[in-house]
Amino acid sequence: MPGIQYNSRISLMRNLLQPAVLASLFFVAMAVQGQRGAGEVRILVRDGSGLPLRASGELASDSAAVRAAFRTGADGRYVARPLVFGSYQLTINCRGFAAYRAVFELSSEVPLNLDVTLTLAGVQTAVTVSDTTTLLSPDAPRNQVGSAAIEERRASEPGWGVLDLIRTQPGWLLEANGVLHPRGSEYQTQYVVDGLPAVDNRSPVYAPGLETEEIQSVTSLTAGYPAEYGRKLGGVVEVLSRVPDSAGWHGAADWQAGSYGMNGGDASVSYSTGRAYVSAFGQGGVTDRYLDPPSLNNYTNNGWNGSAGGRFEYDLSSKDRVRFQASTRRAAFLVPNTDAQEVNGQRQDRRAKETGGQFAWTHVLSPALVLTTRGSVRDLSAELWSNPLSTPLMAGQDRGFREGYVSVALAAHKGRHELKAGTDLLISSVHEQFSYLITDPVTDPAAFDPETPASFQFQDQRRSREQSVFAQDEIRLGQFTVSAGLRWDLYRFLVHDQAWSPRLGVSWHSPRAGLVLRASYDRVFQTPAIENLLLASAPAAQHLTDASTGLPVPPSRGNFFETGFSKTLGSKFRLDGSYYWRRERDFADDDVFLNSGVSFPVSFAKAQIHGFEARLELPRWGRFSGILSYSNLNGVSFLPVTGGLFLEEGAAMLTGSGGFPITQDQRNTAYGRVRCQVTPRVWVASAGWYGSGLPFEQDGGSAEVTDPRILARVNLERGRTRPAWTMDVQAGADLVKRDRASVALQVDALNVTDQFNVINFNGLFSGTALAPSRTLAVRIHTRF
Repeated sequence: MPGIQYNSRISLMRNLLQPAVLASLFFVAMAVQGQRGAGEVRILVRDGSGLPLRASGELASDSAAVRAAFRTGADGRYVARPLVFGSYQLTINCRGFAAYRAVFELSSEVPLNLDVTLTLAGVQTAVTVSDTTTLLSPDAPRNQVGSAAIEERRASEPGWGVLDLIRTQPGWLLEANGVLHPRGSEYQTQYVVDGLPAVDNRSPVYAPGLETEEIQSVTSLTAGYPAEYGRKLGGVVEVLSRVPDSAGWHGAADWQAGSYGMNGGDASVSYSTGRAYVSAFGQGGVTDRYLDPPSLNNYTNNGWNGSAGGRFEYDLSSKDRVRFQASTRRAAFLVPNTDAQEVNGQRQDRRAKETGGQFAWTHVLSPALVLTTRGSVRDLSAELWSNPLSTPLMAGQDRGFREGYVSVALAAHKGRHELKAGTDLLISSVHEQFSYLITDPVTDPAAFDPETPASFQFQDQRRSREQSVFAQDEIRLGQFTVSAGLRWDLYRFLVHDQAWSPRLGVSWHSPRAGLVLRASYDRVFQTPAIENLLLASAPAAQHLTDASTGLPVPPSRGNFFETGFSKTLGSKFRLDGSYYWRRERDFADDDVFLNSGVSFPVSFAKAQIHGFEARLELPRWGRFSGILSYSNLNGVSFLPVTGGLFLEEGAAMLTGSGGFPITQDQRNTAYGRVRCQVTPRVWVASAGWYGSGLPFEQDGGSAEVTDPRILARVNLERGRTRPAWTMDVQAGADLVKRDRASVALQVDALNVTDQFNVINFNGLFSGTALAPSRTLAVRIHTRF
């Protein structure tokens, strides 16, 4: 019954994860990106007689957004990891010796060995791999968020930090309640954290957020997918965790406070001996605005989250490294009320928790061949319960899953080839309980079909099994980079399906012209969202009303195309541009069940999405740096519904035909940020965001929303929210800045003009959600 917290849990998975078997595939194709992952550079610094040297150095890459200083040990060695792929400049300095400078390309998971011999000062000897800019990489551009941008990120509510970083990249739209939409895709975002994928929804309303302070870099990818990536390919977010750059003790502590009762902090400590590394972290935060509310009064919107975990890495030898990680995350919050629900006294609580562990073993079989084995176990649960005063319904929910994942992959470097092949296995045990009781069918009769039963209860549990095999090759042929990829997926859950997915493309690089041209084709096979999938596909729910829709949600298939370029402008700017179009069958979307906070996965017959993206970046020019991006998107879904559940009064029309704009069809989006280093210790920045407004489907009008201030921000004739924009101002200062310790202060004024924006408006597919008003925040960073 609603109001009761369901606490039943599925028993442990009976089947142990079986060892994956490597497969060899023959293929001929071309793909923009042959493979993704993290690289490693092993540096050895010696003098002319071969003796090791203690030296200082820097690794810098404008294309990978990396700038890291380091010192070699007494043995002259330093290992830089993990590093995203790209062009890097290495600088080495040692007293009494001439400075060394080299530019190299990192494009393989096979460790790159750089043996640096320094010459005595005054000897005219230059040793360089190349002498070109690092603004461009021969591969397709990757939208990078480096450690500097993460350090200076805008203030965010608990659980929103990573999402706010990704939304600054072209092609990514952050809709209401922190749901990411890459190029019009709904719930098809995949996170890859230190090489391990997570394909469930990571927005704050579904799961506790990632710890931003533990992240070294974030990479977003919306085309040119390597064959090793599957299941969710609307967009991929690659996250690399922070690793100390020197031996000894390291620590960090941050504190943040601001408007809406925002208060939180985190702390971490680590110790490294060179071969061994151990760390622990803790984080927590509270706020009075956890989600985007449907009312200007921001009723019942407080929440909190917290997390803790640890990591251990050990180099068994120069050829073997093992890593173990464990973490637990918690979040609890209230579902924001509408004005009518607040008057009635409604209270709806939600709670989510996640516990998991990971392992990884890397074995260097030869200087050109690396074997990597990874695995993880996760348990995630989410609950909802309502008090008896809830209106127009009381809802209760207890859902979750327990999953085990294992992968094995071989990466090889051979001449012009960067090869990789592997397989993985994902087993999940899913459970769902859901119930509702209609408490007020009269106030808003359009909210329910007249045939909808007054109460409903549902309970089910199932096990899923997903397997894949892939192989890929990246080939450098002079100015051309061509690669080949092929993937096979097997999906066995409510629907049994399988698919082959080739990935094709080519890029051409002219260093002299500072130009990269590219084109790509991705065949994708995307599995349905796991959240509330059993309920959306249940026969009992399919017959709740005569007008309801309800079919098992199938995987979606798509053909993704992209053409684009990257161009240096002078020696300071880089301009990236791309045009893309996507064609999908059984297009994934969702339906929000009134204001219960529960959404169901659905699918439509097909969708057509196309658009243009541009990004102008200035990594450094004296005291200034900046970025300006623009995205244009047009997307149309086509009826009928091919999977999922709709219970509303207008559900009957969904069985017909015709097209309508997808809910993420924001035609124009722009973002810009300019930063100035005023003094060596003080910086200021200003950022702005613009969106042309999202469409909505009205089901018989806008009876739920009557506030004239909200209605003024909606164009009812066009069926879109009106354009929205915000401006942020930031300032920071290094209060203490030493080699081993630092203390920094940052002050943010977000939406400084207090612009009132409506994100979503009441309709068939979504409720109403309002953007934040002016927000002030202060943060203190400490490092040692």
